[in-house]
Amino acid sequence: MDNRWFRFELHKRKILTLILLLAFMFSLFSLEWNSTLIHSGGFKTAKQIAAAFFTPDLSGDILLLALESSWTTLSYAAAGMSLAIIIAFFYGILAAGIVVSEGNIKRYMRSFFRGQLGFMRAIHELVWAWLFVASIGLSPFAAIFALAIPYGGILGRIFADMLEDIPSEPIKALEAAGASKLQALWYGYLPMVRASITSYAMYRFECAVRSSAIMSFVGIGGLGYQIQLSLDDLHYDEVWTFVFFLIALVIMIDLWSNQLRKRLVQ
Repeated sequence: MDNRWFRFELHKRKILTLILLLAFMFSLFSLEWNSTLIHSGGFKTAKQIAAAFFTPDLSGDILLLALESSWTTLSYAAAGMSLAIIIAFFYGILAAGIVVSEGNIKRYMRSFFRGQLGFMRAIHELVWAWLFVASIGLSPFAAIFALAIPYGGILGRIFADMLEDIPSEPIKALEAAGASKLQALWYGYLPMVRASITSYAMYRFECAVRSSAIMSFVGIGGLGYQIQLSLDDLHYDEVWTFVFFLIALVIMIDLWSNQLRKRLVQ
């Protein structure tokens, strides 16, 4: 039985590999391989961008502007992720169905809230940003909501999966001692997923900083907006200055995440 299952899985993988190879070949043949495929001035521009990497603009005005833009980007990401964590906490618990007993109610509850989480994360944050900018204008709330909804969907799904994967023995022991569903959640489920969900949320915070910068391209403000302005003016040295500030932000969050995870595990 095990060998048959292994052969079946291997067969499925071969079929999937063949389909992916065919899709790749089809995409190659769908291209028009001629001189217009690559922009004639593309190599020259690429060389200028590469050369600017070693000579970023470190003038006082640009550094001050980069600091202000970094703060804007970080603020949007922090506010968006804070709202996303609140969404994920409640939706994740409900999507896991751990606050109700086994039965049809639990099944319907899981399906409903997992569907909601799927809807949230199915739309990219950049699309959400366009929608909110169109509806409420170039407001900081557009950036915050555009981050909170998809990241809430992603975090909520992961949170629900973590809660469902917890071994049932400790939970049954709590319930056998008289704990209610909410008490089992508070004293059983949440302590066991605290470190994992915090670590994953911090990773997503890094992603949110990058997304916040990208969303600035729609005109909301921040590092992405400054990068776009510098690209339009062909000031590649300024572009690299803003990019280096974005990299520094991500590195600082990564270091903070590592320290926080160590404290939670200890």
